[in-house]
Amino acid sequence: MSTPQVFSLEEVNALVPELTRIVREQLDRRQRIEAMLDALAEATGARGDVTPRADDSPDVRRKKRELARSVDEYQRGWTRVEGIGGVLKDPREGLVDFYGKIDERIVWLCWKFGETQVDHYHPLDEGFSARKRIEESGRRYTLN
Repeated sequence: MSTPQVFSLEEVNALVPELTRIVREQLDRRQRIEAMLDALAEATGARGDVTPRADDSPDVRRKKRELARSVDEYQRGWTRVEGIGGVLKDPREGLVDFYGKIDERIVWLCWKFGETQVDHYHPLDEGFSARKRIEESGRRYTLN
């Protein structure tokens, strides 16, 4: 496993506009996928049955193909987030963390969809509920 990139606060904040765009697309995709699953369940009587079957009607086969394409796009979207250095923590909330350093400790620089910049961090072994605000005094340690 390769060593993850450790970001400065300014590096992560420079990514926020792109991250916001990607995550907005991902949340929209997820909503469309949920609607497609509902429509497929209505057509087949079984939620989550996305495996193509020989006795599927042409409409059901089409719905399953569209769903498979949408899920593939959704997975590629999160791969794009990983490609810029983010670690997806919660796809429903649009929660993405980046490795950073505060007080000489490696931490998660924590961003949630809708935030205009990264203002929080938490220890690597803790989650969102342990977020702490990056105080002005701490900002100088996270900048280049």
